[in-house]
Amino acid sequence: MTASPASLGFCAQRLARIDRFLAEKYIDNGKLPCAQLVVARQGQVVHQSVLGKASLETGEPMRDDTIVRIYSMTKPITSVAFMMLVEEGKVALDDPVHRFIPAWRDLGVYVGGGGGLPGTPAGWLTRPTEGPMRMIDLLRHTSGLTYGFQNRTNVDAAYRLNKIDPFEQPEGLQGFVDALAKVPLEFSPGTAWNYSVSTDVLGYLVGQISGQPFEEFLQQRIFGPLGMVDTAFFAGDDKAARLAECYILASGGRLAPLVTPRDFRTPPKAPSGGGGLVSTAADYLRFCEAMRCGGALGTGPNEVRLLGPKTVALMRANHLPDGRDLADISLSMFTEATYRGVGFGLGFAMTTDVARTGVAGSVGEHWWGGAASTAFWIDPVEEVSVVFLTQFMPSTMYPIRRELRTMVNAAIVDSKA
Repeated sequence: MTASPASLGFCAQRLARIDRFLAEKYIDNGKLPCAQLVVARQGQVVHQSVLGKASLETGEPMRDDTIVRIYSMTKPITSVAFMMLVEEGKVALDDPVHRFIPAWRDLGVYVGGGGGLPGTPAGWLTRPTEGPMRMIDLLRHTSGLTYGFQNRTNVDAAYRLNKIDPFEQPEGLQGFVDALAKVPLEFSPGTAWNYSVSTDVLGYLVGQISGQPFEEFLQQRIFGPLGMVDTAFFAGDDKAARLAECYILASGGRLAPLVTPRDFRTPPKAPSGGGGLVSTAADYLRFCEAMRCGGALGTGPNEVRLLGPKTVALMRANHLPDGRDLADISLSMFTEATYRGVGFGLGFAMTTDVARTGVAGSVGEHWWGGAASTAFWIDPVEEVSVVFLTQFMPSTMYPIRRELRTMVNAAIVDSKA
């Protein structure tokens, strides 16, 4: 559904200047190949912009149904799938992970050595964890796991050397989890925050606990019911023509197509719950709206409920130890959120102190983004959901997420705060 901006408390002129800003700063000069922004309030779209090219090589324009790689915007969806199983009593947040992955029972914390890495002692030197890794640690990234791209420690170097990444795992999610059992943790679970493959492990656990393949669970329990018709782990033959090209910055400042082990046009061996989905703006907005409305989309006989409102409220609360924010507890670099005034819930970041963030918003606003510079945010106070899509890596290059949140919030002239 669409509505005039004024009817829902937005200024049309202030929304229109976002299009000019995107075109002039990012699209016309070739910094980004494309941009799509959808702004909704109370479930009705008040603004949509579609700019640039889905393929610079063919000249195919970006369209409102263009399919893109959403990478880490997969994480909130995987987290919702896991919380559906929590609601069914099949697993609890404080369950130790080794309940379902017995090989992880004796995972230690890195002290020294390199596990065979060049120039390091042959074996790992570890110490016992202060307590077991629990399910909540996977949801809030306090598990002690890491990503190979962090480039911080011998542990993440081992991830790179052994290709411990679902995108490069030919033996499926089981092979991925088995490989993780051979590498120590970076820290004792629950003592720090580190962006990691935790959500990929959640995807594996969804499959183990539900008794059906992870990708089938998502299709049957989330995508199908919500009408997310273009969201999957690949764009098949019938949709491949709508899949946008993803770009990186090459020599001379030009954009070049990204080349990776995953082409997103064929089914993956190991579906990545942390970053493997493709989607459209319309599809992802439906997911955002379900979360904004307390876990359900629609009303009455047409209602599709994923989660109960109490569960959604739990997910968007700050779960960092002792109520701290990311500035106090984060060990790693990331770009999906600022550090100060930001906590982390069960699957996404959330605002705890607007003033400390330095960006206009609301307490309880929650969001995340993807490696190709995509982003979403949900503001339950203002009843606003926003989805931004493009296809450019790395997401660290431009401050576009902060800029868009500033400009969209500046267009709200009838605030409910």
